Order: sequence, then C-alpha cells, then structure tokens
Amino acid sequence: MTTKKHYDAIIIGGSYAGLSAAMSLGRSLSNVLVIDSGTPCNRQTPHSHNFLTQDGKRQEKIAAIAKEQVSKYNTVDFFNGLATTGNKTVYGFDITTQSGEVFSARKLVFATGLNDIMPDIEGFAECWGISVLHCPYCHGYEVKNQKTGIVANGDGAFHYAQLISNWTDSLWVFTNGKSTLSDEQTTTIHKHNIHIVEEKISWFDHDGGKIGSVIFEDGSSISVNTIYSGPDFVQQCSVPEKLGCEMTEQGHLKVDLLQKTSVEGVYAAGDNATMFRAVSIAVSAGTIAGAAVNMELIVEDF
Repeated sequence: MTTKKHYDAIIIGGSYAGLSAAMSLGRSLSNVLVIDSGTPCNRQTPHSHNFLTQDGKRQEKIAAIAKEQVSKYNTVDFFNGLATTGNKTVYGFDITTQSGEVFSARKLVFATGLNDIMPDIEGFAECWGISVLHCPYCHGYEVKNQKTGIVANGDGAFHYAQLISNWTDSLWVFTNGKSTLSDEQTTTIHKHNIHIVEEKISWFDHDGGKIGSVIFEDGSSISVNTIYSGPDFVQQCSVPEKLGCEMTEQGHLKVDLLQKTSVEGVYAAGDNATMFRAVSIAVSAGTIAGAAVNMELIVEDF
C-alpha cells in the first residue's frame, strides 16, 4: 500500500458530472484528483441527445473531449482505478483503491453513477441503452411514431403510458405477468387505444441490441421497434453510504441545492444523486458541486 499526495478534493467518477466538477475546481486553482474506473452508466448508449451543442454526438466522444479539456488544468490529476474504501480523518478523508493506493483530500465529490439491475428477460441487457430506453427526453424523438412497448406494471406502467403516448400512437404495455394497474388506470389506458398484455415475457428477439419483437412464454410474439423500461438500480459505489451519507427512498444519494450530502465535506453529482438521468443534467450538477466545494475550501482558509 502506498500513500500519495494530499489534495484539496478527490472526485470519484470521471464521466460527465465528475469531469465537470473537476473543471470548476481546476479553474479555481484547487489541487484535484479524479479517480475513474471507466464504467459510465451510459456506456452502451450509441448517442447522446437533448444536450445543447452536443445533440446526436456519441457519448464517448463527448467524454473524451471533456477529459482532454480538463487535462489542460495543471492542478488536476487523474488515476485509473476503482475506489473501494473511504475513511474520515483529522485532515479530511482517505480513499483507498482496489489496487491498494491511498489518496487523501479535504473534500470528496462522488460522481459514481448507478448500476442498473436488468430483469430476467433474455436479450434485455443486450438491448439496454440501444433499443430498450429509459428516458424519452433523451431518445424519444429518434424513435417517434414507431411500434413501441413499455415493460412495467402498476403506477410505473401508467406513468410511462401517459408519457410515451406523446411520442407514438402504436403503444403496448407489457406487464410481464398479472397486471397491478388499478381499474381506473386500466380504463384510462384502454381509452387511449393502448394495449395491455399480461403474458409473461420469455425473451427479446433482437439484432445487435436492436429489438424486433417481444416473445412470450406461450409462444406468441408482438413486433416492436422500441421498449421503454425503468429497471431497478443500486449505487455503483458503496463508499458514500459507508461514510454515512443519507439516501432517498428511491435509492439516490440525498443532496441539497449545492449537491452537498448529509456528511460534512462530501458532495455528490450525476445519476447517483438525481432521478433525472441525462448528460446535460450531470454536467450541470458537476459544475455546481465543483463551485460549492471550492467556496467551502476558500471560506475555511480565509
């Protein structure tokens, strides 16, 4: 185990939120370390949308440009690795990586994203982010007016049915088993000519992640071009919770308007701290977190 130099701030996660926070801090002359394991939440998504100046660009291209620009600030260092442990110390925090390196800092920013838990449907994971989508604001325009399915049940299915009906008139709700929609919800959905299918799903027929049809356990199938689904998720990094950071009921890190967690000196930004999963929102949250950390450092030293 080796101990490295002490930083003003360590940012864990080097994707959009983390790099945005690093830019704010680098431009503020703070000494910053970005620890990144290279597993962004949207790594399987071909293109990014609904982000001014970047609409339609490949997500890895946006990230590469961002890292190149942040790297120009000579007070920002990078380390490729996985942060596994965090400890509160008299001078701030220690972060230990999977390979045994130890880094210390006065402040922490977690931009570590989420791990989506894929349902037990063959082909779902392969289509995730490509033709199985989470957010219509990010990708709905590209699949407008297509045959579209929703894999959800209960209130979640009703919400998706309301929302996605704005993008297409060819819409099915696949409850993947007995429907838990209320009678009122079912009536409303049918009134809008949206079909409800309760048969259990066996697998997705797809070509390289592009879905062609949903195959059911009874052998029947329905052709679709797109699926919307919001699978369960867990935090990609367990360190914030182990440090005592409060969580929301939905499983996100609880932050205030400045992206500050319930633990003094610890901030969070990006998908791990909001239900709004979009590149533009992650960048915005990172900018706020970086500025807030810098102000906190200045106030402490002034």
